[in-house]
Amino acid sequence: MDTLINVVLPLSLAIIMLSLGIGLTLGDFARVLRQPKAFAIGAVAQVILLPIVTYIIVLAFGFGTELAVGFMLLSFCPGGVTSNMVSRLARGDVALSVSLTAVISLLSILTVPVLAAWAVVHFMGDAAPDVSVTSLAIAMFLITTLPVLIGVTIRHFAPGFATAVDSFLTRLATLLFILIVIAALIGNWDTFIENLGTLGPALIVLNVALLLIGFGLARTAALGWHQSKTVSIEAGIQNATLGITLAALISGQSEGFSAMALPAAVYGITMYLVALPFLAFYRSR
Repeated sequence: MDTLINVVLPLSLAIIMLSLGIGLTLGDFARVLRQPKAFAIGAVAQVILLPIVTYIIVLAFGFGTELAVGFMLLSFCPGGVTSNMVSRLARGDVALSVSLTAVISLLSILTVPVLAAWAVVHFMGDAAPDVSVTSLAIAMFLITTLPVLIGVTIRHFAPGFATAVDSFLTRLATLLFILIVIAALIGNWDTFIENLGTLGPALIVLNVALLLIGFGLARTAALGWHQSKTVSIEAGIQNATLGITLAALISGQSEGFSAMALPAAVYGITMYLVALPFLAFYRSR
């Protein structure tokens, strides 16, 4: 378990982020300037509304200490490769999805450490572990930002090679993600069973609420149908692996996952179940 947390987990996230970067071009970043309104709406839904809605649900379901922190850590995470894939399947604006994921993933090195430190102190009080914003930012850079930048560089200078390894990296990242989710659940099995009656429903409510709120915000802002679908998905689909990794970094446990990892681990399962009916509806329109 020690090797899993200290080696496999950060390596898995780095591979996932490298896979994201391999699929990006410099044009994906420049597109933000060509579609400022759509990007701004998507960013507001993901960076501002997502944590606010999560905080409300945490209070409504009465979660305390570590589980509450775990929910908030998940809400601070960007969409990741999964949201791009779901946007493609939903026949949304894939270019907008990729741009949102790319920019917000890079900005997360600035936003996540500060917000994570606040969440730990806010919900855990005197029992909170010491969280160094600087150390967390450095770790975020090494396992998220740097792999994305390496992937973008490879794509730019060796597009043929990037295309050849893209599908392999995606499959490997998926396999590692499944392993991490299973390990996090097993490591907190008693806590998982004890809170299953509230944990699962809370995550489902959160997921559904964000998908609907993202879509409603986009339509209210008069975005097109394809862009609205994408904003909905970007608000509702988060990088669960990053949530689990943040929990491991903050808890400092070398043996076993902390309970902070449970919301992200369970979400890694429920998000697909919740997304399916939305996906079916979006594809039909």
